[in-house]
Amino acid sequence: MCGRFVQIIDVELLARRFGVKQPEQISVQSNFNVAPGDFAYVITNEKPDELQAFQFAFTPSWAKKKMYLINARAEGDLNKENDPNYKGEMGILKKPAFRTAIKSKRCLVIANGYFEGPEEEKLSKPFHISKKNGEVFCFAGIWDTWIDHDTGEVDNTFGIITVVANSISQQIGHHRSPLILDKKDEKKWLDNNLPIDEVLSLLKPYPGKEFKAEPISIRVKNPRNKGKDILIPINQGGNTEYDVSAKKSLKLQGMGHNKRKEEEPPQQGTLF
Repeated sequence: MCGRFVQIIDVELLARRFGVKQPEQISVQSNFNVAPGDFAYVITNEKPDELQAFQFAFTPSWAKKKMYLINARAEGDLNKENDPNYKGEMGILKKPAFRTAIKSKRCLVIANGYFEGPEEEKLSKPFHISKKNGEVFCFAGIWDTWIDHDTGEVDNTFGIITVVANSISQQIGHHRSPLILDKKDEKKWLDNNLPIDEVLSLLKPYPGKEFKAEPISIRVKNPRNKGKDILIPINQGGNTEYDVSAKKSLKLQGMGHNKRKEEEPPQQGTLF
């Protein structure tokens, strides 16, 4: 799943890249380790010309309690084996939590990179995955507005769609990929009039060949570590918390020799 990503805030660049208005007040700062519960900028189908700060904790409007559904599987309960060659039905339409949002509440989740690890080790063997050309890109997201009926608090929340593993995910041994949109499909994802069949046709993995994966320190596991230093590859940063075996699998070379035990991250709620 995709539960951590990088979002660097340069409002002028984002305004040019996405054709949105610059916000009068910057409500979100650059975050090099966006984690569940954090706020990040998204662009919604409801306000496609604005940057909006939503919480990474998707909760459908009908929920009685906050749900923190950070990812939504494109196949739903189908393809339980996570077959990367799956060509069947997109079961997300059958999931009560997501079926309304996938039809009418879609958003772009702006990212400069994301973090993933092997299926078993997860962020105990973390990689920073980003575009080889350094460009910003977008996850396909869904959003909703949830109201706490006890306090009256209104929460705008989002989650990220996941699909079968592309080549970069397979290379690091992970079983899923976040749904990254081709630049030409970003406006289409926000189109309120797009037929659902065309929406579902976009639920496919982005070419992994356009991305690079660099091993980094396990400091990323702690969601309180949000500085840009966590992006330093271990062959440059002098950290050895990372398991060299996974690094060799990517044919990356060089590593330092300073061991340090990292604090385990706090719980972020129920993750799906």
